[in-house]
Amino acid sequence: MAFIARWSRRPAPAEATGRGAEIEPLWFEWLALGGLLAFGTWLLGVRGVWALLLSSDPTGLTLVIIVVFVLSTLWSGARSRELERQRRGLLAARHGAALEAVPGWSGEYLRALDATSHDSAVALDLLLENSHGPHQAAWWVNGIQLKLGLLGKVIGFSVLALHIGQLQSFDATQSQDLLKSLTSGLGIALLTTMVGLVGNILLGIQLTRLDRFADTFVADCQREGLRRFGRAP
Repeated sequence: MAFIARWSRRPAPAEATGRGAEIEPLWFEWLALGGLLAFGTWLLGVRGVWALLLSSDPTGLTLVIIVVFVLSTLWSGARSRELERQRRGLLAARHGAALEAVPGWSGEYLRALDATSHDSAVALDLLLENSHGPHQAAWWVNGIQLKLGLLGKVIGFSVLALHIGQLQSFDATQSQDLLKSLTSGLGIALLTTMVGLVGNILLGIQLTRLDRFADTFVADCQREGLRRFGRAP
């Protein structure tokens, strides 16, 4: 009974540590996803899928989409590391560090909140720009992948239509050439669309996670502002 009584008085882990859901391994989550993507890339290479994709697309749009996705994924990894570093800087403030010693975006926000007693929304605007501003450009790049895939689809069907339009007459001797032309046009249309969709989905998952992490970071900064100054925008 004494053990039960002591356990009932024991604070919850979030209350005991004062951290709650503050520590989220965003960087390690991205590393795990990057490891899965690297393994998938190796597996597709062994199966010959990459060679098939690149050789079946004479326009080069498939290669462009892949390069855009790889660069955007590396940017997401760097961004996840930066957001996690900023979150750890906020821990210093929540653990009682002096206002001048709080590093990063959270320190700038708290000092701006302390300095601007009349227009505290300016401090929040600066914090949102730091935490969410670069993500808007990343979402635009994510949409570019889908648009490039659709562009490849239009080009593929245009090639198909041009080949059919050039036929003056049709006979059995032209069936093989016509089938080859149809396959080439359909291959460009379908493969570029597929690669664009897959890249859009995978990068969208990463950016959604970054946005959610940044939202939580901003909310915790506002809570810290309320705790220290009794106000937040």
